[in-house]
Amino acid sequence: MSTNAAKFLFGIIITLSAILPSGKASAQVSPRVPASIKFADEVIDLTRQDLYERMDRELISFTYSHASTLLALKKQGKYFPIIEPILKEYGIPDDLKYLAVVETNLEPTLVSPVGAAGLWQFMVATGKQYGLEVRDEVDERFHVEKETVAACKFIKDAYAKFGDWMTVAASYNAGMGGISRKLSEQCQSCALDLWLSTETSRYMLRLLAAKMLFEHPEAFGYNIVPADYYRPIPIAETVMVEDDVPSLINFALEHGCTYAALKRANPWLRDSKITNPKKKKYYIAIPK
Repeated sequence: MSTNAAKFLFGIIITLSAILPSGKASAQVSPRVPASIKFADEVIDLTRQDLYERMDRELISFTYSHASTLLALKKQGKYFPIIEPILKEYGIPDDLKYLAVVETNLEPTLVSPVGAAGLWQFMVATGKQYGLEVRDEVDERFHVEKETVAACKFIKDAYAKFGDWMTVAASYNAGMGGISRKLSEQCQSCALDLWLSTETSRYMLRLLAAKMLFEHPEAFGYNIVPADYYRPIPIAETVMVEDDVPSLINFALEHGCTYAALKRANPWLRDSKITNPKKKKYYIAIPK
C-alpha cells in the first residue's frame, strides 16, 4: 500500500470513528466542571483552581476512555443491585459505591500488580482483617457480597477516624495510617488539601467524576439506558456444604449446571475442589 493510500484509509477510519449511532458526528469536547458537587451529603467546592483542573482531568479521562467507561456503565446493572442494599444496611452513603468503579471499573475478578483482588481490591492482610477468608481454594475477596461487607466495615472505621468522606476515599487508596500521617505532617483536616502521590490525589477527584458519569452519562456522550445494563446472574438455588467437595466439576453436574457456569456464579471458588477440615459452612450459588 502506498503512503498516500495509507493516509487516505487512516482518514476514513478516523472519520468513521467520530460517527455516533445516530449518524451525527461527535464533537471532541470537554465535559463541564460544575462549580460544586454534592457527595455523600458533603458539598465540595470545585472553583478552587487546583480542584477545577484535577476534576477536569478525570472528567476527560472518563469521557474518552470509551471502551472501559461504556463497559463500566453496563456492569452497574449487574453489581449495584448487590452493593447498594449492603451499603444501606451498614449506614454508608450510596455514593460510596463509586469506590468500586474507581478501583476496578466494576471488574470483580481483577487482581492488581501488587496483589489486591476483587471488586473492592483488598490486599490479603486487609481482607483477613475485615473477616474475609483468603486461601488457595477459597478467596472471599472475589465474593461480591462478602467483600462489600468488608469494604463497609473499612469505610465505617475510616469515617469514625476522619469524619470526612473525601479523606475516607483517600484512605481507601493509601491506607488510614498513611493519610493520618499526611494530615498531621501538613497540618490539615481534609485530604483534598494535602500534597499526596499522584495516584491518591487523582483518586478522590476520579470518585467525584464517577458519580457525575453514572448519574448523567449523556453529558459525557454515552447514550445508555437501563435496558443496556448487564443483569445479575440468575440463581436457581443456594446449596450449603460443610464437608469436603472433592470435585466441583462433579458437584456442578449433580446440580444441573456446567463447571464453567458454577465458577462464573461463584468466583470466590479458586480451585476445582474444597477441602474443609474445620467443617465451615459454605454457600454455593447454583446458576439457572
